[in-house]
Amino acid sequence: MMKKIMIWIGVFVGLITLSLPIQAQCAAKNEAIQPGERLTYELKFNWKFIWVNAGEAKMDLKPVTYQGKSCYQTTLLAVSNSKVDLFFKMRDTLTSITTDRLEPMYFRKGAEEGSRYTVDEARFSYKNGKCIVDQHRIRKGRNTVYAKVTLEYCVFAMLSILLQARSFDPTSYKKGDKIHFPMATGTRVEEQTLIYRGKKNFKAENEVKYRCLVFSLVEYDKKGKEKEVITFYVTDDKNHLPVRLDLYLNFGSAKAFLKTVEGNRHPLTSIIKD
Repeated sequence: MMKKIMIWIGVFVGLITLSLPIQAQCAAKNEAIQPGERLTYELKFNWKFIWVNAGEAKMDLKPVTYQGKSCYQTTLLAVSNSKVDLFFKMRDTLTSITTDRLEPMYFRKGAEEGSRYTVDEARFSYKNGKCIVDQHRIRKGRNTVYAKVTLEYCVFAMLSILLQARSFDPTSYKKGDKIHFPMATGTRVEEQTLIYRGKKNFKAENEVKYRCLVFSLVEYDKKGKEKEVITFYVTDDKNHLPVRLDLYLNFGSAKAFLKTVEGNRHPLTSIIKD
């Protein structure tokens, strides 16, 4: 359950990926982000028909040098509060490094979820027009799982795809369009599917109303039946900031709401003023 809650941060990433480059030269022009951007989210769970505050997630972006290249480091920290800790403790830290041309270089996810602690790492390199992904997963009390693949198309990880996806122009999208993108999970590369649902206005708890693009992350069973996993509300402006996420879980549901934003590159023109 908590794994899915963390995946939203990396997977909202794909919301605007219809134009993602399919070749392994994975550089892109940055149109949406800048160092110094900081976002915070409030997490809520539905527990026996009652909505409870579950914790907070924080994400920030800063410039770094990695393997001699000018890069961006994105860090996400998600922490459950004392109420949730009583039945499920969560301390997750995600770190992603991309070049200043937004090519994925490194990803790490350290997740303390309940009694489990897992570390996923992925390193990305590029040779002869191909993308090489070297991954491993460390789990307490289990053998480390290693996986290395060489592919002729771009592969992304949680957070890194976000940086590219936020720069694309979604004006040509039509309701029902399906968006596919490959993502490294720590042990393999999986294809994710999002569906564009159209536009909708959303009023946040601080009474700010946003004009949003709406997307759904879906899964398919063995018979090909579609199951909605997460619904994303993304600002319909040049920032493409996720402001609300609805998660559909086996035991109930959860939500994440944008609480604060600092250092955004563009004005939030998606705000609707009464």
